[in-house]
Amino acid sequence: MSTSIPEITLNDGISLPAIGFGTYLLDGNMGVNAINSAMNAGYRLLDSAYNYENEGTVGEAIRRSSIPREEVLLTSKLPGRYHQYDKAVTAIQESLYRANLDYYDLYLIHWPNPLQDIYVEAWQALIDAKKWGLIRSIGVCNFLPEHLERLEKETGVMPSINQIELHPFFNQEEQRQWHDKHNIKTQSWSPLVRAEGLLQNEPIKEIADAHNKSVSQVILRWHYQLGAIPIPKSVTPERQRENIAIFDFALNDREMGMITELTRPDGRRKDQDPAVYEEF
Repeated sequence: MSTSIPEITLNDGISLPAIGFGTYLLDGNMGVNAINSAMNAGYRLLDSAYNYENEGTVGEAIRRSSIPREEVLLTSKLPGRYHQYDKAVTAIQESLYRANLDYYDLYLIHWPNPLQDIYVEAWQALIDAKKWGLIRSIGVCNFLPEHLERLEKETGVMPSINQIELHPFFNQEEQRQWHDKHNIKTQSWSPLVRAEGLLQNEPIKEIADAHNKSVSQVILRWHYQLGAIPIPKSVTPERQRENIAIFDFALNDREMGMITELTRPDGRRKDQDPAVYEEF
C-alpha cells in the first residue's frame, strides 16, 4: 500500500487530506514551531478555531513554512457568541485578519447552541462569506441530524462536513450513518482520547502488535476505515510522523469490530451534548 495521504472529496467538490492536524492549545512561538514540524511531517490540513485564540499562530506558521499557501488547507470555526448574522460576518473577517490570510479553506460553526436558536443566521453568514470568496467550503461541528435538516430546509444548503466527537469509546454510529446518507463527511475531534487511557487498552494493543504498529496508529486507521477524517494533535515530531503513517496497512473486519465495540453510552469526554450544550 502507498503511504501517501489519500484525498477525500466533499459534496461541494473541495478535496481534503484524509487526516489533519489539530492545533488546540498550540499558540505563541511554541505553537508555530509545532505546526511547522507537523507541516514538515506531511500534514496539509490544519484545524483551528476563533475560540482557540491561535489563528494568528497558524497564519504565522504558514508564512514561515516553505510550503505554498495553496497547498495547505486551513480550518477555523465561528464561536457561539457570534451567531447573529452581522456578528458572524464580522467574526469571519476577524478570523482572516488574525491569521493575515485572504481566505479559509474550511470554516465551521463550532456548536449549534440550540438554546440561542440562531444557528441558521450563522449558517447564512457562512453561505454568503463563501460567495464573497472568504471561504472555500463551509461546514459545522457538533450538529445533530435535526440541526442539519433545519439548515437545509431553511437555506437549501447542506454542510460539506460535520466535525464531531468521535473515538472508540464514543463511535457515533447513528450520526455517521446519517452523514453518509446525506453526503456529509465526518471529521473526528479528540480521535485518540488520551485522557481516558485508550492507549493502554489491551484489545487495541493486541491489534497494534499484530500489525507492528502503535496503538495510536491503529486507532487513527480505524477512523480512516470508518470514513472519518481524524485530526490528532501532538507537539512531538516523532509522534506527528507516527500519527500520519497509517496508510500502509489495513485492519480486517474483526479488528474493526473489536475497536468499534468499545463504545459506551457515557463515552463523551466532557459530557458536551449538542442538544443542550452552549458554547460562547
